Amino acid sequence: MRPLLSTAAAFGSALAILPLAALAGEKHTNIVVVFIDDMGYGDLGCYGATGYSTPNLDRMASKGIRFTNFVSAQAVCSASRAGILTGCYPNRVGISGALMPDSKIGLNPNEETIAEVLKKQHYKSIAIGKWHLGHRKEFLPLQQGFDEYFGLPYSNDMWPVDYDGKPLTKERNPRKSTYPPLPLMEGNEKIREIRTLDDQSELTTLYTERAVKFINENKKSPFFLYLAHSMCHVPIAVSSKFKGKSEQGLFGDVIMEIDWSVGEILKALEKNGLRKNTLIVFTADNGPWLNYGNHAGSAGGLREGKGCSFEGGQREPCIMQWPGHIPEGIVCNKLASTIDLLPTFAALTNAPQPEKKIDGVNILPLLLGDQAANPRTTFLYYYRKNNLEGVRMGNWKLVLAHPGRTYHGFAPGKDGYPGGTTEDFRFKEELFDLRRDPGEQYDVSAENPEIVKELKKIADQAREDLGDDLTGNPGKNRREPGKVSE
Repeated sequence: MRPLLSTAAAFGSALAILPLAALAGEKHTNIVVVFIDDMGYGDLGCYGATGYSTPNLDRMASKGIRFTNFVSAQAVCSASRAGILTGCYPNRVGISGALMPDSKIGLNPNEETIAEVLKKQHYKSIAIGKWHLGHRKEFLPLQQGFDEYFGLPYSNDMWPVDYDGKPLTKERNPRKSTYPPLPLMEGNEKIREIRTLDDQSELTTLYTERAVKFINENKKSPFFLYLAHSMCHVPIAVSSKFKGKSEQGLFGDVIMEIDWSVGEILKALEKNGLRKNTLIVFTADNGPWLNYGNHAGSAGGLREGKGCSFEGGQREPCIMQWPGHIPEGIVCNKLASTIDLLPTFAALTNAPQPEKKIDGVNILPLLLGDQAANPRTTFLYYYRKNNLEGVRMGNWKLVLAHPGRTYHGFAPGKDGYPGGTTEDFRFKEELFDLRRDPGEQYDVSAENPEIVKELKKIADQAREDLGDDLTGNPGKNRREPGKVSE
């Protein structure tokens, strides 16, 4: 983390003795989380993107904190969302992969979400956009602690047509199945069907307008706004406001519109006098779906992408701003994760932690500029139903032998159609020093046997706790997902 002014450092270190409720001064602290779908580490200007601009997010980074080692809970949609909302590794709460529209499970309502934690402190909350934690009524946001919901219950590619408007069949695209038109939900009810790409081009604007409306209506009470954009997940689509505006084609246009969306939220906060008492967090669920070529983003030089436990699949852009509390222009290189947001928000608001065990840690000291803080020292990389594929300790990462997805050796697709991948490449055990080798190219296990030994101890502990299908260990502390009552 770069050096800070002595006053900021002193404020951060004072965290241990100051009541947390006093950090926001006389007013409560609102919380906004903007969660992007399939955004790569290199997809924002302040993370190296070229061919389009993201001025609002770049400005947020310059006025707040930008993380360089921020990882999602898992490298796929539903699992990642279970992690951010519960503060748990997704396999602890029984969620894996991407739930299909005909799935018979969802996030167990017995789990406590961020919305339920903040409700104890009288926060109003809304979920906007992609939910993807079970589309049956018992699993939807209103049954998970949110007061309002507006959006799609699952991924925007789970629908019956392809880019040319023709029926999407397994013969045309064997990676996908056919489903009914996408249901746009208000609360527990469908209010409209999303049938065409023109319909999808409205989504970013519709979500943004609803977010602004919620801010305007709740300016006098504490609120939690969770905005989970459907973009930039394929099929990507953009409104006429940004169509053709970038040098990177449709994908660049989409990212520019996402940046606009953040700008509209910041304007609404400013208009209502809420900027100084609102913490806004911007991050993403997993890395880019690389085999979609020019309709996918960039992992920024990291290895692999979505669906992989290598850094390109899970390391995400993350920017946070909280004027007057997060010192301006911090670049934080400490390890942190989406699963750390829930305990951080609980600490910030003096809300009780969930009764059941969670895996997140409080990273508020990092936000406040405490350079000595290092709240997260390890991280577990799980994928598929319950495969432990990697373990991280500081800058050391041990990739465990596992079958998995690779994009290497396959030509990417174009204009919305996928290229090839394989799901069962046999990765061998390797050790990487991510400080020198963030691209995970050079195995240094032979030179560091003690590090390997220590990381394997962490892996063994994880297997006892959370299990590991690769070694046949069921784990002692996994919980069941919610199941449809027949």
